[in-house]
Amino acid sequence: MRRQAESSRWWAETEIKVQFFDLDPMQIVWHGNYVKYLEIVRCELLNKIGYNYSEMLASGFSWPIIDMQLRYVGAAVFNQRLKLRAEIVEWESRLKINYLISDAATGKRLTRASTTQVAVNIASGEMCFVSPPALLTKLGVDPC
Repeated sequence: MRRQAESSRWWAETEIKVQFFDLDPMQIVWHGNYVKYLEIVRCELLNKIGYNYSEMLASGFSWPIIDMQLRYVGAAVFNQRLKLRAEIVEWESRLKINYLISDAATGKRLTRASTTQVAVNIASGEMCFVSPPALLTKLGVDPC
């Protein structure tokens, strides 16, 4: 399986402001809302490479998440500006994305995460053991 040794050329960043409805009774962001933050920046990344969910569907593949890892380092609080970063680190047989959520003002790391997605042929319902050419073309990677 190919893996970028250095920083990936496929990354995206965005910022959000923590909203009141994302807080738990302890007045910090409820842990489950970090998954939503990952989705926000993952959509930015997929749009950037030109292979968002609509384009995946049009290419005949769905890409369910089969694994998600999160490591919480610090808590986010109301009105805090967060920088969300997503980076593709594996693409040959699956789509693995690493994430970093940090304080936008200080750069302090709050959460690290990763997701792994696999291609599923929509027509047959079968999982693909290699990434389809549709993804590789968007990444500019030779499918051979």
